[in-house]
Amino acid sequence: MNLFQRLQGVFFDPKRTFDGLAAKPVWIDALVLVLVALIAFNLVVAPYMQKDQLQLMKGNTALMERMGEEAYAKMIERAENPSIVQTLVSTPLFFLAALLLQSLLLLILGRFLSTQGLYVHVLAALIHASFIDKVLGNAVRLVLALTRQSLMQTSTGLALLFPKLEVTSTAYIMISQIDLFQIWMFGVLAFGLAAIFKISLRKALVLSYAMWFLKALANIGIGIIGMSFLR
Repeated sequence: MNLFQRLQGVFFDPKRTFDGLAAKPVWIDALVLVLVALIAFNLVVAPYMQKDQLQLMKGNTALMERMGEEAYAKMIERAENPSIVQTLVSTPLFFLAALLLQSLLLLILGRFLSTQGLYVHVLAALIHASFIDKVLGNAVRLVLALTRQSLMQTSTGLALLFPKLEVTSTAYIMISQIDLFQIWMFGVLAFGLAAIFKISLRKALVLSYAMWFLKALANIGIGIIGMSFLR
């Protein structure tokens, strides 16, 4: 299957698509597509992200007292003049590192259920499943960000139902992890894990959502630590 066939197959025929990837784990072209989509999304929403960050930091007397006036002023200056390097290099590298780590963890967890499958199979499946979140999901988030003129107030998950929650609150950070496209992505990934490890779809769903749960816990921890700095 070519890239376009795999792209539409993830959405409309995941079993056949992931069966093919389990037999022949191609992934480089898919990774390029995901990275391009991620960079394009970040470039478009960068002004809104900058505005949101400045809104949280400017006039934050508690933050200024903790940091000191000089360090606080430098931080504001960096926020007002962001480097494009972060969008073009840092963010894609962080995403790639996360992909590699998640693939390794999935392989380790999969070994408790099966001796079948290799790391490259899991990596290929995870990259293709990412089409759901990083291509379609980010497209929807982009429309919401352009409509609301804000990225921080944009959610495609449970947080959308609680618009009055402060984005820095622990409750918002936790419920924002229950994201429609993430849940869809890991559900579809189960077809790949079932084909790779030669296990039932039920076991693959448990394995896939166990990875989602671990990822959500990590994101919640990082989010709480990061936002506590701004409170």
